[in-house]
Amino acid sequence: MSIYIHNSLTRKKEEFLPLHPPEVNIYTCGVTVYDESHIGHARSLYIFDLIRKYLVYRGYKVRFVRNITDIDDKIINRANELKVGWKQLVDKYIASYYEDLKNLGLSKADSEPKATENIPEMIRYIQALVEKGFAYEAEGDVYFNVRKFGPYGKLSGQNVEQMEAGARVAPGEQKKDPLDFALWKKAKPNEPSWDSPWGQGRPGWHIECSVMSQKLLKTDTLDIHAGGRDLIFPHHENEIAQSEALTDKPFAKYWIHHGLLTINSQKMAKSSGNFITIKGFLEKYRDADILKMFFLSAHYSHPIDYSDSKIEETKQALERLHILNDKLSGLKSGNAVKANEIDLLKENFFAAMDDDFNTPQALAAVFDLVNLANKNLENEGFALYAKQALRELLALLGISLSSQSGANAMTDESVEKAIEERRLARLHKDYALGDRIRKDLEDKGIILEDGKGRTTWRRKI
Repeated sequence: MSIYIHNSLTRKKEEFLPLHPPEVNIYTCGVTVYDESHIGHARSLYIFDLIRKYLVYRGYKVRFVRNITDIDDKIINRANELKVGWKQLVDKYIASYYEDLKNLGLSKADSEPKATENIPEMIRYIQALVEKGFAYEAEGDVYFNVRKFGPYGKLSGQNVEQMEAGARVAPGEQKKDPLDFALWKKAKPNEPSWDSPWGQGRPGWHIECSVMSQKLLKTDTLDIHAGGRDLIFPHHENEIAQSEALTDKPFAKYWIHHGLLTINSQKMAKSSGNFITIKGFLEKYRDADILKMFFLSAHYSHPIDYSDSKIEETKQALERLHILNDKLSGLKSGNAVKANEIDLLKENFFAAMDDDFNTPQALAAVFDLVNLANKNLENEGFALYAKQALRELLALLGISLSSQSGANAMTDESVEKAIEERRLARLHKDYALGDRIRKDLEDKGIILEDGKGRTTWRRKI
């Protein structure tokens, strides 16, 4: 079957036909490192890692680039606010970002370039735009002339007249038209800066993505450019303008945008306390699978609202996976027997993923598999085949079923020892001791389940 993707540029679902199959080039906008990454960043990081992983599973050779913005106004302002050097600030938060990636169980991109590592290439790119008449210098700043680029607004669906109504010239800006955007910014006192043909300064935000994506993916036209819906305008619109003005080629064939995350129906804001960092979430819940399962419950392109009640619902759903997985883990002998019912559910899973990475439908197929496996646990060959299928599908979704244990958590050996003590107590009809052992284990996050002739256990999520 073919894969279909909703293309933000055409506003249609289209068959995915990369330019040079089986190679696929993907670029996604990464973090700006002036603060801790939050769960909205986690959604972006997870969704695009999932898409990459699925395309690889389907046989594509994916080259994935995700940038790090390590110089811009937010970074400079935050460094000044904290009275630290900008480089000290970005180094701290780059390290924190990589720690978050690791704790979420997500892979790094094939390349994660920093803006400051690519400034010479940005300068050459801007010079070429000036030479072609699409950009102009104004007292040390360089601006892109938006009205020179006819298709401007094609991604966001706006026309120049609509944009003009909300455009303005900020104090100190020398641009000719309120719609024009900065490619190079003249250095202000005590700001980080680099030499350029226009004097000391630094690149604008938009230029970095055009330069780094085309440089590292070695192409003028990307297969997929991805990012959050909030980046469509002006960031991605401006990337298209400057890139296509320079190369006369489409900048990206497919544009994928994920929906935004709110908390209790409100936009995240530190000032109101409506803000959850990745570290804060993992410190509270100790399991990245919970956050991933929450994200899977909504289509990537849709907004998603975070609340404690929804996380509790997610934990219950995840617990069903843990319970079945623990039961299946006890099956160590015999051979799996192919089952048509399981194959059909796998087909449903892949059909959902092929349809614009429809994770809610894919997750529904997983839980149909859970129900089917639970009804057939006594059939060992069937159960073993279900075990293989479940682990294959969960691996594609990045669900590990290995919740993080605290330093004081019981070891597997100590749990097994307590279960044996309980078995002996029950054998000698000391049911009070058996109940006390069960309660002690439960207090330590260990749930026992008595079956025919054996007791299984799992850690409480």
